[in-house]
Amino acid sequence: MFRITLALFLATLTHLAQAQGLQGKVEGKTYVSPTGTFKVVIPVLPELGGDITDTPNVVTFQDDFNVHVSIASFQQDATQRWELSTRGLKDYLIYFFSNFVLADFKQAFQGVQIESAKFIPGMLEGSLLTYILVPGGTMFRDRVPQLSADRVPVAKRGNLLFVRNGHIFVITTELAERVIEGKTYSKTTAEEDELLRNRLNDIVGKITFAKPPAADATKK
Repeated sequence: MFRITLALFLATLTHLAQAQGLQGKVEGKTYVSPTGTFKVVIPVLPELGGDITDTPNVVTFQDDFNVHVSIASFQQDATQRWELSTRGLKDYLIYFFSNFVLADFKQAFQGVQIESAKFIPGMLEGSLLTYILVPGGTMFRDRVPQLSADRVPVAKRGNLLFVRNGHIFVITTELAERVIEGKTYSKTTAEEDELLRNRLNDIVGKITFAKPPAADATKK
């Protein structure tokens, strides 16, 4: 099941699959996921070419400026709950990222590399923050049409993974400036990481998670 849903995730990221209409819904300035697992203040504006595409598990926001954000939410089945209980949260998030998220990126793009990864125990009750380099994986390729075929831009993505209410969330964003600023780009790796981390934190701050199911008082 997770291989299928992660494939849908990657398809959304690469624009290989486009929804004909939203499966979630927009309420004012808020996007509500199809499953009701979360809602998020929409991080793009129509005036800047903001666009929303989604599947039952993933929503992607992109504009014509520098925003490309995807939020994925996958319900944990019995196998995933067992993996979490036996591995512990830190190792589980590393396992999930390596075996599903990173594996799918590597299947779609050659030369994908993990630049760094860090477990943050105090964020979202424990989260995994990773930075990856994806040759040819930019969502802003049309911003640099002058690039020759032998100069494939290397996209940098920040990814944040955490568990909430029986779901594993994967939030990813691309550092657009790395591609669109071309030769004038001069940020250090530390500066890139800080930008991506702040942007991921900003997205998390816009999300409202569904309340967990109430405990059945009749059960002892």
